[in-house]
Amino acid sequence: MDLKEMNNQADLTVTDKASNNIRILAAAMVEKAKSGHPGGAMGGADFVNVLYSEFLNFDPSDKNWINRDRFFLDPGHMSPMLYSILALTGNYSMDELANFRQWGSPTPGHPEVDITRGVENTSGPLGQGHTMAVGAAIAERFLAARFGEWMSHKTYTFISDGGIQEEIAQGAGRIAGTLGLSNLIMFYDSNNIQLSTKVEEVTVEDTAKKYEAWGWNVISINGNNASEIREALISANKETECPTIIIGKTLMGKGAVTAEGESFENMVSTHGQPLGAAGASLDKTIENLGGNPEDPFQVFPEVEEYYKEILKKKTEYAAAKKAEQAEWAKANPELAAKLEKFFSGNAPEIDYSAITQTSGTATRGASAAVLAELALKAENMIVSSADLSNSDKTDGFLKNTKALKKGDFSGAFLQAGVAELTMAAICNGIALHGGLYAACGTFFVFSDYMKPAVRLSALMQVPVKYIWTHDAFRVGEDGPTHQPIEQEAQIRLLEQLKNHSGQMSLLALRPADADEATVAWQMAMENTKTPTALILSRQNIKELPSNGNRYEEALQAKKGAYIVEKPKSTPDIVLLASGSEVATLVAGAEILRAKKGLKVQIVSVPSEGLFRTQSAEYQNEVIPAGIPVLGLTAGLPVTLQGLVGANGKSVGLDHFGYSAPAGVLDEKFGYTAENVVKEVEALLQK
Repeated sequence: MDLKEMNNQADLTVTDKASNNIRILAAAMVEKAKSGHPGGAMGGADFVNVLYSEFLNFDPSDKNWINRDRFFLDPGHMSPMLYSILALTGNYSMDELANFRQWGSPTPGHPEVDITRGVENTSGPLGQGHTMAVGAAIAERFLAARFGEWMSHKTYTFISDGGIQEEIAQGAGRIAGTLGLSNLIMFYDSNNIQLSTKVEEVTVEDTAKKYEAWGWNVISINGNNASEIREALISANKETECPTIIIGKTLMGKGAVTAEGESFENMVSTHGQPLGAAGASLDKTIENLGGNPEDPFQVFPEVEEYYKEILKKKTEYAAAKKAEQAEWAKANPELAAKLEKFFSGNAPEIDYSAITQTSGTATRGASAAVLAELALKAENMIVSSADLSNSDKTDGFLKNTKALKKGDFSGAFLQAGVAELTMAAICNGIALHGGLYAACGTFFVFSDYMKPAVRLSALMQVPVKYIWTHDAFRVGEDGPTHQPIEQEAQIRLLEQLKNHSGQMSLLALRPADADEATVAWQMAMENTKTPTALILSRQNIKELPSNGNRYEEALQAKKGAYIVEKPKSTPDIVLLASGSEVATLVAGAEILRAKKGLKVQIVSVPSEGLFRTQSAEYQNEVIPAGIPVLGLTAGLPVTLQGLVGANGKSVGLDHFGYSAPAGVLDEKFGYTAENVVKEVEALLQK
């Protein structure tokens, strides 16, 4: 078949030419990099072209416009499609596309959040991108409920077969449907091709019925037909009761041909490798799509003119919306000031010293007291729990607000149900939207479920607050499945891992008593650049020694570690821990002083990572060089190994827990004052 017969460019509309332009750029990017995923990008080009040109509202002159529509890409491997459409909107140059996947390039293999470039989220781990979109849609409804429908905007998201299959999709679909997020529109690129198989080899489920069961509006179309895409998006934008999924049947590698000009569409091989390596011909494919194989990194002149006009209209639309906002602000100065404060990125002003704490309480209870105050004072905060609010004590927040529900977003608490990973990814989306803080709670052992989203929080540098309670084996009778041992070591690895800004990628805080828990929350709220983990106890903890104002003393935790008790002269031994073990060290030190005459320095270390950012002088004051150091941790000994040093000892657990009362486990595992004395004696003898 003659190529002109296959695809007569003269007969194509400018919309179709723009879609083909995206296909050419995507295929050329991958071919030049000798790495990437061209097939899906070529199949999805029609949808993103219609979306960006005709529906997605944004301000080309103000990329951070708070009322822009958001687009969240789920399949990060389809980045060539995203970069290509963003090149048409002026966000990327042809040279930047040509340097796809190269060192220092702004076009990495999987997109990394960059609002100034139009990239709303980091995506790669399938399923998380569209779940972040659910969070952004929640944020939009939260804000509109407080400031008015003039703020309303849409959240669009793009998902692939793999994202639909990831387990997180169930939580995202259920929650979005339950909340009736009609501002959420998802395109499902259903091309029936996966990286190594066809879809029917791994699933026979009816996706449409599944989403209908969750309460979604379902529209099925030919995903490569611009007219059907347009009609579906018009219908989805009119929906007022539920989220919409547009199931678009597309062709993987649409437009791809062989050297002989035969169609090479819908081939598994084009999913994860350049067209040339897959068996197609890049040059013939570019010709087939109306491009120049000698210089594929071009925007067709008619497409360039088309998008110039589009960008002009979008700028005019944004200007009109901003004028509407200005009129609203003039009529509502107090609300306008509040909105500006919400989006300032500044931490809310809270008098943490005024929060009353009960001496000797569990740090989860102390957290509840702070959350109660935050519910009243931090008006732009959403807190969520995975069906554990009365146990992880996030109900402290809930008692001063109410749960979000369909048709009523005046509350600020998200009952996520049993879906820890979904909840965490939604919180990432809330934070990415802007204007709001997000926090979520569950048991520490279930941080295992959340780790993929926590990692993306760290990578994206979003300040989500993770509230993890039941922090140690003292969960007791629940047994080893619920007793965290290795979890703290895992989370603290992120304190050692730097983000792309060179900062500690996550702040992990395990407070030693109620007042330290207050300070930990203060640190979490003031940390507006990275995620924070609050690791809290289930059991009551004895208040640490104080000279009169325990809260003021606990403020020293802002340096990551500080001296709780200091001898009058050079110590014989330094004892250090975080959390409830600090009180155990205090009890052991009393015996060591009374019976052994030892000079003991006790150190609370809520965050080793933060402590290591302090001056060398301060670090040496807290942990003097040349003095034996004993650390006590309820987790793996490696948790404190970097602090005790080669000549010290970290006492912890190297085995799973057992089912028994917490007090019994303390005795059996050696978490007693008497055992602290034995460990110190052994260390000093050594």
